[in-house]
Amino acid sequence: MKTILLVCLGLVAGAPTHFAQETKPPVRLALVGLNHDHALGFLPRVTGRCDVQLVGIVETNQDLIARYTQRYHLATNLFYPSLDALFAGAHPQAVATFTSTFDHLRVVEACAKQGVDVMMEKPLAANLKQARAIAAAAQKSGIQVFVNYETSWYPGNHAAFALVHDEHQIGDIRKMVFHHGHRGPKEIGCSTNFLAWLTDPVLNGGGAINDFGCYGADLATWFMDGKKPVSVFAVASQFKPDVYPKVEDDATIVLTYPQAQVVLMPSWNWAMDRKDMEIYGQTGQVLVPRGDVVRVRTAAVPKETEIVPPALTGVNADPVAYFAAVVRKEIKPAGLGALDVNVTVVEILDAAHQSAKTGKAIKL
Repeated sequence: MKTILLVCLGLVAGAPTHFAQETKPPVRLALVGLNHDHALGFLPRVTGRCDVQLVGIVETNQDLIARYTQRYHLATNLFYPSLDALFAGAHPQAVATFTSTFDHLRVVEACAKQGVDVMMEKPLAANLKQARAIAAAAQKSGIQVFVNYETSWYPGNHAAFALVHDEHQIGDIRKMVFHHGHRGPKEIGCSTNFLAWLTDPVLNGGGAINDFGCYGADLATWFMDGKKPVSVFAVASQFKPDVYPKVEDDATIVLTYPQAQVVLMPSWNWAMDRKDMEIYGQTGQVLVPRGDVVRVRTAAVPKETEIVPPALTGVNADPVAYFAAVVRKEIKPAGLGALDVNVTVVEILDAAHQSAKTGKAIKL
């Protein structure tokens, strides 16, 4: 504790900037649910820092409680059996939820009654009805709702946005292609608790379409200034019905805009992990093969130029710093994590499922 205090006061040489400059009281943060494996990457970000304080975790699964307590040396009195017990005992200012996607609505509605801001892992909701209900609860209560994507923190994505959107280096966008996915959640070793709902068509809203289609839909909506596509056409496949009998494990989704086309390729069948994108404009192209690399070709400079953008800093450096700034009302959620953007994302995903079932393009 003494070391953390010294770091917060900036008295430890080499302390990270967002720690050393932190002099405000920490945001009281709670976690709801541990059956989403992204909690494994989030918890280490929370501990030992000064902008947030972990005050509680809602979880009733004793195996998960034991696993996380042992792995992260958590105090047993951090755990609460329900949201009501959490609010009464821990008085959080903010909640990060790691439940099934279907349960996001339940968590937001409970937090809205308490005036507590919410961050959830992507996507926003399992279906459009839920997404709209989340937006309505947030608007009525005045709470902030923020959707966390790994790709929100890729410096390459922000550099590409600046080149394309702010600097107009390739003219108007004509085509975007997004590849997102991996070999499959079971194949890469996701926990049984995670798999139980991730491969359920109700609790996840689908399979690969919802799990990875949301990334491309989110980025496309961001690049398109929040505009919806005119139509959505999708082909979904089940290449591994013995592994994923209830949901699609691969899809190709075409979004049609008045002057552009976007292709989303979410899959649990990629040979390698990938989260990359290609943007083609009237006069050039911007490719982001990795989160930290951008490759540019333009009519003025036809030879491909590779750019290594600097790491993101300040509140944009990671989801915890960003969420803390949101709770303190220093910023409002914008861009990739914004609520309005993500309602559109879920509308696109819903249309993709409908198109895949009917074989027809769905007009929005």
